[in-house]
Amino acid sequence: PDPFNTSSSSFILTGVPGLESFHTYLGILFCSAYILAVVGNGAVLLVLGLDQALQSPSHLLLAMLALTDVLMVTSAVPKMLSVLWLGSAEISPVSCFVQMFLVHSSTAAESGVLLAMAADRYVAVCHPLRYHTVLSSRAVAQVGLAVVLRAVLAMVPLAGMVTALPYCGSRAVPHSYCEHMAVTSLACASPGPSRLYSLVCSSLIVGIDLALIAVSYGMILRAVLGKESCRKALSTCGCHLSVVLLFYIPGIVSVFCQHFPGSVSVSTQVLLADLYLTLPALLNPLVYSLRSRQIRRALLRVL
Repeated sequence: PDPFNTSSSSFILTGVPGLESFHTYLGILFCSAYILAVVGNGAVLLVLGLDQALQSPSHLLLAMLALTDVLMVTSAVPKMLSVLWLGSAEISPVSCFVQMFLVHSSTAAESGVLLAMAADRYVAVCHPLRYHTVLSSRAVAQVGLAVVLRAVLAMVPLAGMVTALPYCGSRAVPHSYCEHMAVTSLACASPGPSRLYSLVCSSLIVGIDLALIAVSYGMILRAVLGKESCRKALSTCGCHLSVVLLFYIPGIVSVFCQHFPGSVSVSTQVLLADLYLTLPALLNPLVYSLRSRQIRRALLRVL
């Protein structure tokens, strides 16, 4: 039977449309990125869990970032590899919607963690004497809970709208995982409400988080410019800014391409979305966590 007009209730993931002849090489690329991301973030979590000296608020936030990265890549990449390598493109509606929920909620959670890390840097630089009072272990746990709740509550209405749509035509999802825009394009009814909600919700989350991150770093710059501690403060904050750019720039470009599909080809849209999930998770441990001398020494002791 033609998989692009199957009578089965399952969806068919097409991989990267237009680059079918390169699926094997793309699979090698994303498999390598996935392994490195899991190993890197797993090493960070192992060290932070075993070394009692690494229990400061900043280290707890690093653990949250590593957990979010592992969830983000694991929710998409294993199925992506089965599509690219094995041709196992079929995915049940329940699995598809669960994957969509995990992917989008984990990206929302990562944005919240990055905002919390910016707040951590602001308190550490501008109010160092009150650091452990303001950011106690209880306060960090409450921040983590708020980040998770915001991500989940933001995605629940979207999941409800997507699952309520009727899918009575082609089941071929032009993507390598169950991305929201790609799945709703197959609906027999208008996906306008879910797409509008997705655009508004993602814009609010990203816009508010980016604005608050920018405010925190503006206050940090105002506090340290002209002082002897300026270089040290900027060096510490530079790592976090690198992580922010690695996460937000590919994400904004990917969302722009999804909502304005005529700007780039479908294959470019899919690759951008795939890189948006894998690149930050791959580079975050290297750029931020393993650059810390304390974490490097603790990792060597564990090894």
